[in-house]
Amino acid sequence: MALNSNLLYQLFKYAVYALLSLNIFLFFSEEMTAALLQFPNGVAAIDMIEAYSATIDTAAWVVLLLMFELETYVLEDRHFTPGVTWTLHGLRALCYTFIVYAFYGYIANLTFLTDVTVMPGISDVCALAGDSWSWAATLDEYVSITAANCASFSTADVFYQFPGMPAVVDAQGLVDIRRLAWVDVINAAVWLLVVVVLEVDVRLQEHNRLEGMALRISSATKIVLYSLLFLAAVYWGLKGDFVDFWDAFLWLVAFVFIEMNVFEWRQEEHAASDPQTQGSP
Repeated sequence: MALNSNLLYQLFKYAVYALLSLNIFLFFSEEMTAALLQFPNGVAAIDMIEAYSATIDTAAWVVLLLMFELETYVLEDRHFTPGVTWTLHGLRALCYTFIVYAFYGYIANLTFLTDVTVMPGISDVCALAGDSWSWAATLDEYVSITAANCASFSTADVFYQFPGMPAVVDAQGLVDIRRLAWVDVINAAVWLLVVVVLEVDVRLQEHNRLEGMALRISSATKIVLYSLLFLAAVYWGLKGDFVDFWDAFLWLVAFVFIEMNVFEWRQEEHAASDPQTQGSP
């Protein structure tokens, strides 16, 4: 039964990892549609991070997650040859580069959303129907404005256009979109802090020093950080952004697995250094 329970646990863990990998394609599909409006002449290399920040961010995080899984669970001490160690560290450094790059992309996207202008002479969204205009339903999601659906978008008489885009939104929609963009920035920043703490945990555990005050500070810090991430997930859920909510939920579950890996690692180190355990048959 213990073996079966452990097998089910591992299957569930890797199923979560697989679902996170699938989210890369979900974000790419969502951002590709938005990029067609935001960059009608094609996405230049310099604009790639602004157009596909969530895709790049998620892909880098998936690789980083697998690196943590290898180091904290899959690989044993005897596997950590200099070549393996340098490879893991190099891949993680590359992931961090893309994650920080994606963080910049979230900030650039937020800046883009602050540069809207009032649509002159437009007091009814139906006036834009049939002229290649789109309605900003939420962050990075746009719906073509047609005569059949225009009346359902808004009853406001003032509308805002995003810079360089044939896309509009009313005042309340703009507030909601900006708030979601802020949550993206805050969420990305908090995750950066989480991995900094986790990196410190792993390095300390490698030297069997994740104890006492260091462990208490790490635990207290992560309680605060994971709570903020949970609140971000709840906000996305309330705002109806299912992909972001689902992604945030899966990442929290995934890093619970990594935390449990570190915990089990500590337990194994304690057992190995306990003279009573060493002397047991």
